[in-house]
Amino acid sequence: MKIKQGDKVKVVAGKDRIRDHEGRVVKVIPETGRVIVERANVAKKHQRQQRQNEQGGIIDKDMPIHHSNVMIVCSKCGPTRVGYERDASGAKRRVCRKCGGDLD
Repeated sequence: MKIKQGDKVKVVAGKDRIRDHEGRVVKVIPETGRVIVERANVAKKHQRQQRQNEQGGIIDKDMPIHHSNVMIVCSKCGPTRVGYERDASGAKRRVCRKCGGDLD
């Protein structure tokens, strides 16, 4: 999967596409090919009080989105696809397909 935790992404499909939602990737779930983006795909969840000092009730929870529905945002040129290049030491690094800038 070309998306990593901490990447800034833009939602390009789904209900959050309409409001041009951008956010950081909170968690990557490679087994199912999904990512959790902060404040995207929010659902209401009824949660029971677990401990005496923790409050129960209806909470907003960020739900997973398929990784194909988000695009990485390059700092120079905006939403882009991800490419790979080898540097001088032979290590693989992620690059922007539009401008060739480094994404890591």
